[in-house]
Amino acid sequence: MEQLQSLADTFKLMGDKTRLTILALLRERELCVCDLVDVTGMSQPSISQHLRKMKDAGLVSETRKGQWIYYSLAADQKDRTLELLRQVPSLSHKIAEIEEKTDGNGRCG
Repeated sequence: MEQLQSLADTFKLMGDKTRLTILALLRERELCVCDLVDVTGMSQPSISQHLRKMKDAGLVSETRKGQWIYYSLAADQKDRTLELLRQVPSLSHKIAEIEEKTDGNGRCG
């Protein structure tokens, strides 16, 4: 029963278009908040709120690199999350847009 509740909670989080978009982008590669702000057109506080919810649920993890915090799919849930994202169209073209606007590795600033 606990596993069903966990899966239901994951589906609920992924039921939000913004969070599903963020997860689809993170499927392609790790990104910082400013990259996600650029792609989604949403505010930094809004993106951060979505990331916090997904981090609390164990779907994403964060890594600090200098002054930037990068988000990626959480390693311990990655296979399950990737399976759930299997039907979501690729957003690799959005990653290409990020790379065009930055120094090629998605660094903000």
